[in-house]
Amino acid sequence: MYPTLTEKANILVKFNEADPLGIVWHGHYIRYFEDGREAFGEKYGFRYLDIYNHGYSVPVVKVDCNYKRSLRYGDRVIVETTYVNTRAAKLKFEYKLYNAATGELVADGSSMQVFLDIETNSLQLTLPSFFEKWKREHGQLEQTK
Repeated sequence: MYPTLTEKANILVKFNEADPLGIVWHGHYIRYFEDGREAFGEKYGFRYLDIYNHGYSVPVVKVDCNYKRSLRYGDRVIVETTYVNTRAAKLKFEYKLYNAATGELVADGSSMQVFLDIETNSLQLTLPSFFEKWKREHGQLEQTK
């Protein structure tokens, strides 16, 4: 069993994220997922610039979002981001968004990213060595005997 790697970020809903009725536009929930990945990367030493400096980009190839409740301008949203370990050369995260004041779940979802070599733009089918090292350091790599 692998340890769970999770980070929480507390984000203020801004004026420009809401419609004239003060309700957050649905597309911003995906951006909150991105904010969660950024916070996760800061905590676990796996920021986008770190990945880029190793010669890779990690574009999102799939995202799912299940909306439960509306957020409004001025609310605070807690973004809980959890890394989902896989054997494949990809990044998978699960998200839960909570209204910070009420604790209500407002959305949940997931995303998947793949590794592309930044020079050739080629899809990586095996774990990049720096990612394998990161997984080992965080207890996410199967130990061979």
